[in-house]
Amino acid sequence: MDLRKLKTLIDLVSESGVAELEITEGEDRVRIVNRPAVSVAEPVTMAPPAVVTATVAQPAAPAPAPAAAEPQTNSRSITSPMVGTFYRAPSPGAAPFVEVGDTVKKGQVIGIIEAMKLLNEVEADQDGVVTGFAVENGQPVEFGQPLLILE
Repeated sequence: MDLRKLKTLIDLVSESGVAELEITEGEDRVRIVNRPAVSVAEPVTMAPPAVVTATVAQPAAPAPAPAAAEPQTNSRSITSPMVGTFYRAPSPGAAPFVEVGDTVKKGQVIGIIEAMKLLNEVEADQDGVVTGFAVENGQPVEFGQPLLILE
């Protein structure tokens, strides 16, 4: 297939709004996938304001803050490193990577996030015992969103 024909096909896919196009011509096979890249940038700009708001709100009430902070120090979370779909197991019929009550070590795989048709392993960034999951299996997640809760 020549380059002019490929460029024409790419232009047609991008202008038409078609999500995917696959063409087979003899032994040549071309697959063109049209994905918007906007969703990856949005969570990065949205996550920091929530952190800043939480930091500003705590110093405003110094007396209640220590009482509220104590339970939070015992429970921590592992957050999503990217936007995508979170899966607790490596395949639909397989056992989950971790369950409630399991002890996880830093670097241990705790799930998979599918982003742009790629499966990315999510590793624990800290040690702890799993006390619960913040998202369901197969649920879309945002950057920085808690995935599971540790004690």
